[in-house]
Amino acid sequence: MLTDKTGNNIPSITFKTQDKHQWLDVTTSDIFNNKTVIVFSLPGAYTPTCSSSHLPRFNELAPIFKDNGVDEIVCVSVNDTFVMNEWKKDQEAENITMLPDGNGEFTHGMGMLVNKNNLGFGKRSWRYSMLVKNGVIDKMFIEPEVDGDPFEVSDADTMLTYINADAIVPKSATMFSRKGCPHCQKALDLLNKQEVYVEVVELGAGVTSRSLRAVSGKSSTPQIFIGGDYIGGADELEQYFK
Repeated sequence: MLTDKTGNNIPSITFKTQDKHQWLDVTTSDIFNNKTVIVFSLPGAYTPTCSSSHLPRFNELAPIFKDNGVDEIVCVSVNDTFVMNEWKKDQEAENITMLPDGNGEFTHGMGMLVNKNNLGFGKRSWRYSMLVKNGVIDKMFIEPEVDGDPFEVSDADTMLTYINADAIVPKSATMFSRKGCPHCQKALDLLNKQEVYVEVVELGAGVTSRSLRAVSGKSSTPQIFIGGDYIGGADELEQYFK
């Protein structure tokens, strides 16, 4: 049975990290003292839900959390520092502090260490998130104890709603572009001015004009989607904001 430790102090642990090829000890005091910190913990780096949903959304909403009083967002996993560092680079998660709990000490102290032997994982963390204020757990969101890997309550949006239910979340956009395209730069400037979070997908070896035509019906760039809706090119984007 997993225990909700809301109201308790976090475990006192030293994390073994590497920064610029140098070993660096990071303590829980370094991370949590006199700060408001979000922690989200997950079964493993590079695993499907962790890579596709859990980590990216916390990274995306980091500026909104900062506007609402959060000093730092921490991802904890029972992985070593090399894996965590590479995963951060691979995910471009510049807004997230990675804490490698290689020995599972922090996770054990949280009462969240579970047996994943059936998957060949050994001991791993159950998926959860929490808000920590000056080393004291203010709120925990623990996934239900069911088979598989549930992902229902430890997500970034649930945490943001707890912190501020009226927080305004900017819309997300994807823009397909070509290198050196002036219309693409015009569209990007418009999106940034409107504070729309945008992912730019540049046509190349992985994404071709044929791919673009398949999703938008056109091969010209830019082609922009906002909140799941197809907007069009730079001119259509300008009209959209008007």
